[in-house]
Amino acid sequence: MGIERVGIVGGGQMGAGIAEVCIKAGVDVFVHEINDDLAAAARSRVEKSLGRAVEKGKLDETGRNEALSLLRTGSDLDAMADRDLVVEAVIEDEGIKKALFEDLDRIVESTSAILASNTSSIPITRIGQATSRPEAVVGMHFFNPAPVMPLVEIVRSPVSSDDTVERAASFAADRLGKTVVHAKDRAGFIVNMLLCPYIIDAIRMYESGFATKEDIDAGMVNGAGYPMGPLTLSDLIGNDTMLAVAESLFEEFREARYAPPPLLKRMVEAGLLGRKTGQGFYSY
Repeated sequence: MGIERVGIVGGGQMGAGIAEVCIKAGVDVFVHEINDDLAAAARSRVEKSLGRAVEKGKLDETGRNEALSLLRTGSDLDAMADRDLVVEAVIEDEGIKKALFEDLDRIVESTSAILASNTSSIPITRIGQATSRPEAVVGMHFFNPAPVMPLVEIVRSPVSSDDTVERAASFAADRLGKTVVHAKDRAGFIVNMLLCPYIIDAIRMYESGFATKEDIDAGMVNGAGYPMGPLTLSDLIGNDTMLAVAESLFEEFREARYAPPPLLKRMVEAGLLGRKTGQGFYSY
């Protein structure tokens, strides 16, 4: 069965980005937020992003208007009832995600619908256990910013059905034009299991006074060919998200390389979250 109606729960930077990717591919999208003001803000994020695409000549006005005609936002979760695919894109908190999937299990009507999480670190098995249909639950991990980054990690739990995995992967690759990689269901999947220790080591290096933040970032950009340094990248991801990923990885593997640095915890407690506030490592 094809996927023509997508629901996205969470209209922040990631959710809005996923919504934009979908509507540009001609998919009907409903974005849910917890109140009407946040729902309106989600729509505004998409409108502004599409506007920038028009300004840069990557999209014409007709394409922009056609895409926006496919987007609805609101605060009624029951609007997810007719969706073929629902992608959860809320904060990286296992309890919140599980409660949401329990609600979606009750609301989404189609027995063939896919319930997907955009989690960057939490095992899909644990999320799927909150539903009566764990075989329909899969990870679809988009990367930030979703309209630009080509990758989607498809994460299969031990009970995700072949049909669920194949349809999710086909939608991401064939309809959305993304590069798909398949990951086994363990904390961090492929990318964050490799990326997280790198960023953590950079934070520890800065915290110890071994090198300045500017030199750490410049070293990896100019010496290793990375598009941005690890501290800038942590700010882009969101230092609160980075902390949540590190905590999830450390909880599962109990390896020192995943242990969250004290500096990262202090920054999050101080509200220096990077992308959400504009305050991060370079304002610390």
